[in-house]
Amino acid sequence: MTDLRTALTAALKEAMLGKDNLRRDVVRGLQSAIKQVEIDTRATLSDDEILAVLIKEAKKRREAIEEATKARRDDLVASETAELTIIETFLPRQLSLDELKRIAAEVIAQVGANGPKDQSKVMGPIMARVKGQADGKLVNQAVRELLNG
Repeated sequence: MTDLRTALTAALKEAMLGKDNLRRDVVRGLQSAIKQVEIDTRATLSDDEILAVLIKEAKKRREAIEEATKARRDDLVASETAELTIIETFLPRQLSLDELKRIAAEVIAQVGANGPKDQSKVMGPIMARVKGQADGKLVNQAVRELLNG
């Protein structure tokens, strides 16, 4: 994967040249979030740390989509979904539930988990392994399905 900071800058230039205002605004928002973390921590972020910021921003959009869906605000669902789609272009490919179940099965076998009470033993190693490639809720769902039944 290329340097995320460079990819964001290139995407911003491309969006500005193409007059893609939504993409421009989302990329600027991502750069702003990264800059804010750098100001807060007084350090330049590494690629992994930038990825963590992007994951956090994507998670915010997923939660907003969920809330807007509950409130039946289709306009907000549409705009948040569009933003999420743009953010996801900078994230690694997301794993499917089936792929997560395969990884979860391997980790369950490694740690010797054999029931719902062992879920916490399994979650840490899986999350470390799929960092940036899966949402925690989806990982949790895969683990629960395997441990419960």
